Amino acid sequence: MQKFLVAFALAVACVHADVAHLKSPEADAQVLRSTADVQPDQYSFAFETSNGIAAQESGVLKNVGKDEAALEVQGSNQYTAPDGQPIQLTFIANENGYQPQGSHLPTPPPPQPIPDYIQRSLDYIAAHPPKPENKF
Repeated sequence: MQKFLVAFALAVACVHADVAHLKSPEADAQVLRSTADVQPDQYSFAFETSNGIAAQESGVLKNVGKDEAALEVQGSNQYTAPDGQPIQLTFIANENGYQPQGSHLPTPPPPQPIPDYIQRSLDYIAAHPPKPENKF
C-alpha cells in the first residue's frame, strides 16, 4: 500500500508541475482601461490590457430602406501574435458585410479577364433581353 501512495503522490506532483509550467503569462494581464456606453440605437466600448491587447468598437442602427434597419459597426483591435508579430486590424461591418483591413491579412489574387466567349454571351444577352411574360 505504501508503494501505491508514493506512486500516487509522485504522479500528483508531476501533474502539478506540468500545469504550473503551462500557465500562460497572459493569465496575469491587468485591465488598464475599459469603457462602455450602450443605448437603444447605438453603442461603443473600448478596453486596453497590460499585455498590449486593445480594442475599440462602435455601432449605430441606421435605416437602409423602407422599414428596414441595419447595424453599422466599425472598430479596431491590436495584439501580439504568438510568433511575435504585432497585429493591427480595423474593420467595418454593415449591410455590405464584414470588411476587415490589416497588413497581416492575405490579399486576393487580381481579377482575371473575362474570356471572349463569355463576354460575347453576355453582350448577346444584354442586346436580346427576354420578353416579359403575360400574367393574368
